[in-house]
Amino acid sequence: QVQLEESGGGQVQAGGSLRLSCAASGLTFSVYTMGWFRLAPGKEREFVAAITWTGINTYYLDSVKGRFTISRDNAKNTVYLQMNSLKPDDTAVYYCAADFYGLGFKISSEYDYWGQGTQVTVSS
Repeated sequence: QVQLEESGGGQVQAGGSLRLSCAASGLTFSVYTMGWFRLAPGKEREFVAAITWTGINTYYLDSVKGRFTISRDNAKNTVYLQMNSLKPDDTAVYYCAADFYGLGFKISSEYDYWGQGTQVTVSS
């Protein structure tokens, strides 16, 4: 059974930092493209970042470029999202997801597995 478990969310003031982790089990983690998405109240789910299975290629939502960094440790079956200079607009539930083919990494429907999400709240 595939499981993706996010952790690291919380409440922080604007300008602060959080590091999200997503631990995967039940799949060959090292062959999957991993992504982070977020869902804010009243908005559609939004692509945030993705990293290919090698870790060489990364992709970001324009509004988080330069502030967020996605990384992975294939030995630990874990993907991370380091979030710096957080803004109130970053408030959302953050989800990690696994995509076997990695071709449509910005498209949520392309992902095969999802975690339950972790809440990030940024206060002004």
